[in-house]
Amino acid sequence: MRLLPAFRISTLSGIAAIAAALASCQSGSNSTAVSSAALPTMERVALGANACWFKSGDPAFKPYRLAPELNSFSGRPRILVVHRTRPEDRPLLVVQAEGNPSKLDAFGPMMNEAVGSRIARDVTRWAGGSKGC
Repeated sequence: MRLLPAFRISTLSGIAAIAAALASCQSGSNSTAVSSAALPTMERVALGANACWFKSGDPAFKPYRLAPELNSFSGRPRILVVHRTRPEDRPLLVVQAEGNPSKLDAFGPMMNEAVGSRIARDVTRWAGGSKGC
């Protein structure tokens, strides 16, 4: 059995924790803290990925579809990117979080392609609370 090379985004948990700490330190009635727990982090990532990669018609993600698995009994909510026409095949990208503050990992064949660095940047941004593409 051949294992796929993994690309770990270990700094994401640190970035998410820093973003949450900074948000909680802000004063004023319109500031909201960004939760750094695994589920809220992955909810933000799933919403960003769906809007920016798939709903927008981004050509880099056209052959794929999003398969969120946020209701995880293992404590690791995740999203999968799978072939559009063969969703039962092995995922091409897995992004998952665990713990509080969350430790985020992204791995799979797509992380070794040209789009891999963009995926890492997008996931980092959405995990930190950004909603933009």
